[in-house]
Amino acid sequence: MPPRALSLVLLVGAVLILVSKSLFAVKETELAIKFRFGEIVRSDYKPGLHFLVPFIDNARKFEKRIITQNHPPETFLTSEGKILNVDFYVKWRIIDVEAYYRATSGLEENAALRLGNNVKDSIKSVIARLTIQQIVAAERAAVTGDLLGDAGRDAQQLGVELVDVRVRRIDLPDEVTDSVYRRMEQNFAAQAAKLRAEGQATAETTRADADRQRTEILAAASRDAQKIRGEGDAQATDIYSRTFNRNPEFYKFYRSLLAYRNSIGRDTDVLVISPDSEFFKYLERPDAR
Repeated sequence: MPPRALSLVLLVGAVLILVSKSLFAVKETELAIKFRFGEIVRSDYKPGLHFLVPFIDNARKFEKRIITQNHPPETFLTSEGKILNVDFYVKWRIIDVEAYYRATSGLEENAALRLGNNVKDSIKSVIARLTIQQIVAAERAAVTGDLLGDAGRDAQQLGVELVDVRVRRIDLPDEVTDSVYRRMEQNFAAQAAKLRAEGQATAETTRADADRQRTEILAAASRDAQKIRGEGDAQATDIYSRTFNRNPEFYKFYRSLLAYRNSIGRDTDVLVISPDSEFFKYLERPDAR
């Protein structure tokens, strides 16, 4: 190869190397920090292509997505001094890449170790306040909320967000498992009996109230009926009185006809009365006065 061609190739290669050292790309799933002589000069990079000064600046990139870290079972003590084996995992992500780098030297294992220790301390604090029965019967969401509240504040010092802490399994020692479940069964039976007694008392109260309302309604209805009946009888008496005063003889005749209709002409009736009684006055003497 001629010297000029060789020089040209070397020059092009040097330019390509220089350009490659001057550019770096940041993906949507990454965070980046630029260093100059080992000092952080920028950490707010957006996804895309960015420049740096070759051989003076360098860049490091970190995972932006949620990271899941499993932890081996740990031993904790309850408020009653019983031993529990708890298996858990942690989900976290970087929210302040500069603080993250300063706190962990940019090493994911350092962050996972410190987060794991923080979560262990939180689990220890939560379990130490509860009995075995309370832990077994408690809703997982309530326990998780306590863990996130305690460990989440410590995680912010690492420049990360604690997304979730999940207790996958709680193992009871064999010597206490049977007694715990027996005690839970007894407590649940006592709660059921209490609820049944409260339900029965409520039913009795409701039934007594319904009977009282029924009695009051019937009494009010009877009172209103008697009042209406009395008013009707008064009106009827008034009508009879005015009718009698207008034509007393016709009124007597009409009342006699009503008496005849209600007492004579029935096959099963037996009427014992004197033939010359006033009862037959209008039958014997239609023109009687």
